[in-house]
Amino acid sequence: MLFNSPHFLFLFLPITLVGFFIVARVRGANAAVAWLVLASLVFYGAWNPRYVLLIALSIGINFSVGREISASAMARRRRADALLALGVTLNLAALAYFKYTNFIVQTMNDVLSLGWNIEHIVLPLAISFFTFQQIAYLVDARWGISEEPDFLRYCLFVTFFPQLIAGPIVHHAEVLPQFKRSETFQPRWSNIAIGTTIFAVGLFKKVVIADSIAVLVTPIYSAAEAGGPLHLMESLVAVGGYTLQLYFDFSGYSDMAVGLARMFGIKLPINFDSPYKATGVIDFWRRWHMTLSRFLRDYLYFPLGGNQHGVGRRYVNLMIVMLLGGLWHGAGWTFVFWGGLHGVYLIVNHLWRAALPRRSQAAWAILGARSFTLFWVMVAWVFFRAESFDAAVAIFEGFLVLPSTLPDKLPAMAGSLAAFGFVFEGPYFTETHALHLFFGCVALGFVWFLPNTQQLLEDFAPALGHVKDDPRHGGRPCFTSRIKLQPSWPWGIFTGALLLASISHLTRVTEFLYFQF
Repeated sequence: MLFNSPHFLFLFLPITLVGFFIVARVRGANAAVAWLVLASLVFYGAWNPRYVLLIALSIGINFSVGREISASAMARRRRADALLALGVTLNLAALAYFKYTNFIVQTMNDVLSLGWNIEHIVLPLAISFFTFQQIAYLVDARWGISEEPDFLRYCLFVTFFPQLIAGPIVHHAEVLPQFKRSETFQPRWSNIAIGTTIFAVGLFKKVVIADSIAVLVTPIYSAAEAGGPLHLMESLVAVGGYTLQLYFDFSGYSDMAVGLARMFGIKLPINFDSPYKATGVIDFWRRWHMTLSRFLRDYLYFPLGGNQHGVGRRYVNLMIVMLLGGLWHGAGWTFVFWGGLHGVYLIVNHLWRAALPRRSQAAWAILGARSFTLFWVMVAWVFFRAESFDAAVAIFEGFLVLPSTLPDKLPAMAGSLAAFGFVFEGPYFTETHALHLFFGCVALGFVWFLPNTQQLLEDFAPALGHVKDDPRHGGRPCFTSRIKLQPSWPWGIFTGALLLASISHLTRVTEFLYFQF
């Protein structure tokens, strides 16, 4: 079941939301938690009922191991360490089997020509997310910093449907206390209004913007995979279009997750904070998939030693983290390469900061840093999106195929370009190409210069982790900082218009891009 499907919008969500508060009023908080756990399992099982047993087994094992770790954490430390090792191993073994078995077998066949055959293993939805979430819980239990919940609330911590499928990767300390507060189980119109507004913005980003861009982008990457020749405008649409598609798709999902949770009186952590406004790759990873970055930092980078053992070791640790982060996103060498690219980017960014610690805060410098950062992020996205290295190379080669009319119109320039390997075999520049460029620039302008959803509603503290005066939100104040959503008729009409526009585009339900991870 998808957030952008009619079944979810008009059946599952209203029944679950109304039922939650009715059960809480009639039967109490524990019954309401049970209702929400059951609804979340129905939501998950709508994709493949068999895998409800998998997530139930994962919950049961991790809850039991976590309790034993907590009981042994201080008095019997060796036993606690052994239990932690067992729990982490079981989690990673399940993740490795479902996500990487086919990849490993295929790689062994390619390298050693073994000829092994194995039935394709279907990747269960959300296994990457609920696995990391529970590993963090076990590690914190070992260090005595996790609150021991009752079983029902632990189930809800793992299965809560707004964040179950594609994050955010929620930390137990963020949500478990919220599941115990009495006010969580009392309906508040302010929560409904704020949640609906955030959800409406996210739904619009997904079904109106991201899915419209996908119609242009997907055929080009399919053609590249099939080995077909590409030209400049196709490659430009493929690279720029996917950059925007992924942004609005993941940003839309993140907004919808926060909005849905807020309807139930729960605040989720921010997972997406205008990453294309980043002025460096370090800044990018503080804004993109923020809860994944937090997990990799706290449970991988720091245990590896972080930056405590010299500069060289720090960069090795960064590269290890990013390679594994790439592999987490997908079982393929293109994802590993994408992670490696970002590892290189981060190392270069750290070296640059060390060489030039004082940077200009002038508007042109900020814009230049954003442009430079986004360019290299876009280069890496090609490998993230392409299904093979050959397809990625085909995308880049398309930039060398210029319009065939160029030599006639600009012979001097054409001669210079030919010396650098450019060829003139592409179609001439059309009005359609101009429209694609125009709307791409408009979309990028929205991304760069307008406030994001959390900033629009910052007066209402829409999510965890939002800092009103966070300098990452654009440095010096600008005119857009005055754009704030208020409880008024104009903003209500605006929200309604977004919902109507989104519903009118629900003719074809598409998955979120991060569902495949």
